[in-house]
Amino acid sequence: MARRVLVLLSFALCVIRLSAAFTPPDNYLIDCGSSTNTTIDNRVFIGDLSIPGSALLSEGKSISLTNPTHPSNSSPLYSTARAFTTASSYKFNINKIGTHLVRLHFFPFTSQKYDLKVSNFSVSANGVSLLSNFAAGFSVLKEFILMVDKVELEISFVPTPDSNLAFVSAIEVFSAPKNFFVDGPTKFIVPNGVEEFTQNISSQVLETVHRINVGGQKLTPFNDTLWRTWLPDEDFLVLKSAAKIASTTHLPNYQEGGATREIAPDNVYMTAQEMNLDNVTSIFEFNITWNFPVGREDALQLVRLHFCDFVSLSLNQLYFNIYTNELIAYKDLDLSSLTFHVLASPYYLDFVVDSGRSGVIQISVGPSDLSTSLKKNAILNGVEIMSIKNFMASQTGTKTESRWILLGSVIGGFVVLCFLVLAGLVVYRQQKREAKSKRVGSTGTDWTPLRVYGGSSLGVLSERTALASPCPNGYLGLKIPFADIQLATNNFDKTLIIGSGGFGLVYKGILGDNKKVAVKRGVPGSRQGLPEFQTEITVLSKIRHLHLVSLVGYCEEQSEMILVYEYVEKGTLKSHLYGPRFTPLSWRQRLEICIGAARGIHYLHTGSAQGIIHRDIKSTNILLDESYVAKVADFGLSRSGPCLDETHVSTGVKGSFGYLDPEYFRRQQLTDKSDVYSFGVVLFEVLCARPAVDPLLSREQVNLGEWALEWQKKGLLEQIIDPRLRGQIRPASLKKFGETAEKCLADYGVDRPTMGDVLWNLEQVLQLQENETVESLETVDVAAVEHPAPGQVPSGGTWVERDGCDGASNISTSRVFSQLMTNEGR
Repeated sequence: MARRVLVLLSFALCVIRLSAAFTPPDNYLIDCGSSTNTTIDNRVFIGDLSIPGSALLSEGKSISLTNPTHPSNSSPLYSTARAFTTASSYKFNINKIGTHLVRLHFFPFTSQKYDLKVSNFSVSANGVSLLSNFAAGFSVLKEFILMVDKVELEISFVPTPDSNLAFVSAIEVFSAPKNFFVDGPTKFIVPNGVEEFTQNISSQVLETVHRINVGGQKLTPFNDTLWRTWLPDEDFLVLKSAAKIASTTHLPNYQEGGATREIAPDNVYMTAQEMNLDNVTSIFEFNITWNFPVGREDALQLVRLHFCDFVSLSLNQLYFNIYTNELIAYKDLDLSSLTFHVLASPYYLDFVVDSGRSGVIQISVGPSDLSTSLKKNAILNGVEIMSIKNFMASQTGTKTESRWILLGSVIGGFVVLCFLVLAGLVVYRQQKREAKSKRVGSTGTDWTPLRVYGGSSLGVLSERTALASPCPNGYLGLKIPFADIQLATNNFDKTLIIGSGGFGLVYKGILGDNKKVAVKRGVPGSRQGLPEFQTEITVLSKIRHLHLVSLVGYCEEQSEMILVYEYVEKGTLKSHLYGPRFTPLSWRQRLEICIGAARGIHYLHTGSAQGIIHRDIKSTNILLDESYVAKVADFGLSRSGPCLDETHVSTGVKGSFGYLDPEYFRRQQLTDKSDVYSFGVVLFEVLCARPAVDPLLSREQVNLGEWALEWQKKGLLEQIIDPRLRGQIRPASLKKFGETAEKCLADYGVDRPTMGDVLWNLEQVLQLQENETVESLETVDVAAVEHPAPGQVPSGGTWVERDGCDGASNISTSRVFSQLMTNEGR
């Protein structure tokens, strides 16, 4: 229903024409290589061959080309191009000095004499580099925003020596509106915190990377006074179920001093994403998070966020926080006070972000403690990300002026550094002698926790994570040098990115022994996610099981937090249930996957004296290897179970939306039955092939666990199963499966089965499906399953010895990892 309303709204907005369209003082629209004019979105592009003497073209060798196979569904602008075989340029007379937008259109094709697909060239504007060694292998539009401080703008195209060919399909040059950028103090978000960006934004050369209509559909230049394209945000949302689309049919209340239609069109300010609060109590808090890849590492990005509060019923009702790359950019933001106490009034915020080495800008919005509404909320209407092209070049003058001051500081610092190095060598040799003496006196069976001192973050871990001894060499046996990880991931090549989450990006890599691995890299320099980093190492270094993911190693050097796992070829269970790229799983495959996951969780609960509670069981944390063997992953939220004289562990609520045990949420008392509840949701997810939470469905269907439970209690479960399973499931098998899932989802933990009982029932479900006698299962020693002998763990119906680090099975990991939504809740 929500989708249909949004489509109708978007259609209505498409016919809204702005009464006072922006008229730029400078407005050049050039159809390169064409002898006729071309009209696009009520704009007339002039063919450069129709201009007398081609007055815009400067000296240089160029040729007009016509596309012999111009696709009918592409822009008419792309039927021709101008190719350059030597350095050439277009020159434009500027009527009004100031900020201008420059758009370059490239559509490569092959003519009789030239193949534009193999061109390689550079582009500059008045001597400032816009593109370097650029190869347009496909259709692309590049947009730049720059200050033109001369009466002439020259855009130059220079082929590289190995290519000797450059080209362009169309050029747009036009003035930006007044106050498009307002110079002044701008927040500068760096990995270590918030500083002040001291340069004027208007003096920077910017390249548009992303322009996103949050909560809305794609907007074409026809609907924008600056002829921009805005894309939907769906592909950038980290957790779609955390957000809910909001929209209005009322035009925004533009106020002087706020945003204008030139900053962003009406359509952007009339749609938004807000927190999905439909099935959440007022005390449950989370963030909405988007990940935007920006391509360049260690580059500065200008981020512009657009807001229009049409969701509040009164002023000063909405307070929220804005985070970027897990650092808080704006705290307790109150749009009412920024928009002169007018609701539904557009506003925007600019700040500069150092993308670091991740090459990703992460934006999150979440509730503030100052919110007075019954249910806290947060919104976002639009996002623009622009790369600052020439920031380092702009600093040259500043560096020159301070050269002598810097030189004096360097000399003084060098003297101090020499003393520090000498002192460090003395300490290092002393520690080395002490370590050697300890090794000589060691029996080889003891281990020492990772040092708290000396810069390591891995010391004595909180939240009762000490479970059992790791490898004979302690955690040090798992350390992998940072240089080895760089080599394995081709220095964190962006083409190797296979996933992302709150902890950071995940890369596919190959270690020196040709072992495929998944490398989960935390945001460099950030300590956020540190507890999860510590817990993963603590838990995974001590357990080995066929159905649990295996930790290959970790790295903590140069302010890095990196976890390395064996690579899982087929990814997450979720992607196979309702991902578009995979063949549907058969019912037998789904049962075997559930049984494997149940074995892994059962071992966690019973394999040690206190057991381990996972706390984040969900379909994205169940991974499938090349043989579809299930492996439970992501132990960042895991906890030791209660001691023998305890019934539960008291702890803050953490988990994932839609899978969270309601009793744990109410009482903040954690038991292994919380994992059982989450697994019950997974069972229905496997059966119905739909997400645990889908905010786009009707209210009664949003929460999968509650919805499926109602059908199960009515005895009509077969009516909601995955249509692709119809005719595959025997009635007895489906009945037993539904009963098992229903018991897992009991309101109170005491009424839920243990994971051993769940495993037993799922084995029966499989037997019923294969129409074999269930009685044969009764010969299994249930007591042995529930209480394995010391040093042994159940695995696929057989027993395997726990042999520390040398007994690892073929245990792999994921291409997708959990999303940490806030520091408090997940």
